[in-house]
Amino acid sequence: MKIPVGERHILVETGHIGRQASASVMVTDGETIVYSSVCLSDTPNDPSDFFPMSVHYQERLSAAGRTSGGFFKREGRAKDHEVLVCRLIDRPLRPTMPKGFYYETQILSWVFSYDGIHSPDCLAVTAAGIAMALSEVPNKQTIAGVRIGMVNDQFVVNPTTEQMENSELDLVMAGTDSAILMIEGYCDFLTEEKLLEAVETGQVAIREICKAIDGLVQKCGKKKMIDAIDLPPPELYRHVEDISGDDLVKALQIKEKILRRKALSALEEKVITILSEQGYVAKDDSSGTTENLADVIEEEDEDEIIEDGEVDEGEVHIKPVSRKPPRQLFSEVDVKLVFKEVSSKFLRRRIVEGGKRSDGRSPCELRPINSQCRLLPRAHGSALFTRGETQALAVVTLGDYQMAQRIDNLVDTEESKSFYLQYTFPPSSVGEVGRIGAPNRREIGHGMLAERALEPILPPEEDFPYIIRVESTITESNGSSSMASVCGGCLALQDAGVPIKFPVAGIAMGLVLDTLEFGGDGTPLILSDITGAEDASGDMDFKVAGNENGISAFQMDIKVVGITLPIMEQALLQARDGRKHILNEMAKCSPPPAKTLSPYAPLIHVMKVKPNKVNLIIGSGGKTIKSIIEESGVDAIDTGDDGTVKITARDLSSLEKSKTIIANLTMVPKVGEIYRNCEIKSIAPYGAFVEIAPGREGLCHISELSSSWLAKAEDAFKVGDRIDVKLIEINDKGQLRLSSRALLPDANQESSGKQQPISSTGEKTPQKDNLVKMTTRRPRRKKQAEPSRAENATADNATAAPKDLASQVSEMGKE
Repeated sequence: MKIPVGERHILVETGHIGRQASASVMVTDGETIVYSSVCLSDTPNDPSDFFPMSVHYQERLSAAGRTSGGFFKREGRAKDHEVLVCRLIDRPLRPTMPKGFYYETQILSWVFSYDGIHSPDCLAVTAAGIAMALSEVPNKQTIAGVRIGMVNDQFVVNPTTEQMENSELDLVMAGTDSAILMIEGYCDFLTEEKLLEAVETGQVAIREICKAIDGLVQKCGKKKMIDAIDLPPPELYRHVEDISGDDLVKALQIKEKILRRKALSALEEKVITILSEQGYVAKDDSSGTTENLADVIEEEDEDEIIEDGEVDEGEVHIKPVSRKPPRQLFSEVDVKLVFKEVSSKFLRRRIVEGGKRSDGRSPCELRPINSQCRLLPRAHGSALFTRGETQALAVVTLGDYQMAQRIDNLVDTEESKSFYLQYTFPPSSVGEVGRIGAPNRREIGHGMLAERALEPILPPEEDFPYIIRVESTITESNGSSSMASVCGGCLALQDAGVPIKFPVAGIAMGLVLDTLEFGGDGTPLILSDITGAEDASGDMDFKVAGNENGISAFQMDIKVVGITLPIMEQALLQARDGRKHILNEMAKCSPPPAKTLSPYAPLIHVMKVKPNKVNLIIGSGGKTIKSIIEESGVDAIDTGDDGTVKITARDLSSLEKSKTIIANLTMVPKVGEIYRNCEIKSIAPYGAFVEIAPGREGLCHISELSSSWLAKAEDAFKVGDRIDVKLIEINDKGQLRLSSRALLPDANQESSGKQQPISSTGEKTPQKDNLVKMTTRRPRRKKQAEPSRAENATADNATAAPKDLASQVSEMGKE
């Protein structure tokens, strides 16, 4: 079926490919095709508070007619971009999954065809939503995703890659036909009002897609596994609340995260112990199901109770004793799940009824902020940003083009990033023991969000030609660590001397949606600067970064089935007030940022030369550029086809020396100019290469070395000798042809007609006797009328010298 999306249609196909999966679809936009499938395990996993769903997304290089450049010629581990798309698929789907469904679910998405015009990431979100809707998974609602761009102040649904190059906004969003589930993106400091307009445009498009998908589900969707949902019994909630009671309220009022976590853990064990003593919990029950205690007793061999009866060979009359109603037996896993839900419920009630959060703050109040710079003496820039119990150590490193991050993509183009942020979340930041290794999906996602928040404030490459790497290490975490990375990274950039346009800050917003349940008036309650517990117990995690006038990056995740635009508007406005407060606190940083380049940072100078002069700097096989680096002592020299030359050095003297050499190499000499006392750098059979300026050489052909005939140039000259030359021609490649003969006092005199070279010591080089004999014995060819010296210097046919080196060698072979 075809579904209208923006100004074009997408094509959805199912039932033809991947028929053994629970559901599979092919979604096409232009010539971009994404395949998505959903599969379930045969048996449920153990009960957990985390839905067992995994998402894998891969962009096959064959989709663009390419193959991997590696030895095995196949795709390897997921690239960062693919990980980010996995998160885009996972985050809107997870809130639609019902509690109590423990069958492991796997979503696989591949890009099978890519036309370079229509982006596959949003297409993959919609494809996964369709596959999930068609499968047996009992998800609550259908989801779809779109991208919104803004070109010429107009919003575009699912813009092309060419349109995105000129877009001021990159918004990826997903939702249902009635609510928003996820948004993520970045922009060039758009106002909150503009962002809301973009979200509204996307919501209209998503609504139409979801309606079309629902029609497809009615035709070919599979029956949902509603009976597989296994929830803890309601009686267990009552028991847990009765036992925990006041102790749970007191534990939730503890401000310190570690102490609160230990108190809740001890209380959980207390609840399990009491329920076990009362006969409600069997710790050896691994099935995670509930059963009647009476059913267990019936299986046991118990003595019969006989009253008023006699035992004889006849029948025995048994009078049953009255028993209490059967008692349910709960698993320990169920008790833990219920305790967590009850704790969340108590925390939400405390916030709504009492107006106080776990650390005593009001809903709009932020945690105390402290920041300092210049912590690490050898780092190019460093800053420590602390907000409550969340702390980020940001370090900036500056370098040349060799430090750029290279990106492999579907299209066969080389792409690199001059700015990137890498986020690290060690287990020690939450006081735990855990895995250390390659970054996980969460770290990649948080790092990209912080990177997008900081990128708009960086200066253009023409003004600051450095590659910038920001490293954010979370040393403490209690919520909003990615936004702490934005604040710390901004301060570290200033400390490194990066001339940013203006400071930015980030804040995470939370939400209690149904306040009526907890004694409120039903109005959603927005929380500023949420902690980890409020993130886990709340209904929303909305991260917003920018300055006081606009937004640079944003990310919203929802734990309930969607929020509306009015709620989002309230959250954005409250986030703006929070950012203003954070920026004011960052301005109090002590010690403040240095705002100058570190003495340990490299020096980079950018100079422009004519594009046709670039080859002169590089030289044959890179010989010239290597010699410049070696002679001047700089670290690197990078040249561009447009004539841009970047020099990287550790000290000013080597930088200036390389600048002088390059300037001499690329100078524009004029035909007819005379250069005195020039050194012969090398000698070839067909002539000598003479250095007329540092690093700039020209060829003085053997026919131009003397007015007399020479068999070999080395018979009269040697490396290091100095002679006077005149520039007689510059060819199309910028190579110089020189003449020494044009400066001789009388070119017709054979005895004194050859200029005596000056040795490297400044003395005249004596002539060789055998050369004189050779020149007198050799019969002279028929002499033609010689042109004047001026004609020798300018006319192309006035000399026997060829114009390029290849023809010079050929000429020597003929002679």
